[in-house]
Amino acid sequence: MSFLNSALSFAGLRKIATVATLGLSTLLVPVTAAEAAQRGTYVVGNDRGGYLHDRLIELGNLQRNGTRVQIRGRVCYSTCTMFLGLAGTCVDPNTTFGFHGPSKSGRRLSPQKFDYFSQVMANYYPPQLRDWFMREGRHRIAGVYKMKGTELIRMGVRSCA
Repeated sequence: MSFLNSALSFAGLRKIATVATLGLSTLLVPVTAAEAAQRGTYVVGNDRGGYLHDRLIELGNLQRNGTRVQIRGRVCYSTCTMFLGLAGTCVDPNTTFGFHGPSKSGRRLSPQKFDYFSQVMANYYPPQLRDWFMREGRHRIAGVYKMKGTELIRMGVRSCA
């Protein structure tokens, strides 16, 4: 799915993503388990992704409210994988995650846009996954690299099991 809304210019998207990223980074404050429990849990079912802008808003709302995230669906593809960057997120070992790089309706972006939006996405991954994504995962535009929850757990993501 495209990460770019064709109605907006690159400069406009860059400004939105930068503001959203900077704003979200100030909200990434750790909370205690008791506080998180009081604030509720958001369960992600089957989610095949969506627009980057929309996901950034959703992630910001979850983070701002201190909502814990459990990824328990059969699949979590594309921008759904960005939930992995929220504090306290856990994954079902059997969920299949699908990673790909940013595109515009499946078409390659200019190198500058590709690098910029790859970094926006990678900023929502834990360190080991972020390194893999920037080195390898972002270069697939058609289709997705599939990875089971068990592999992410081995990379340090918390298990919901």
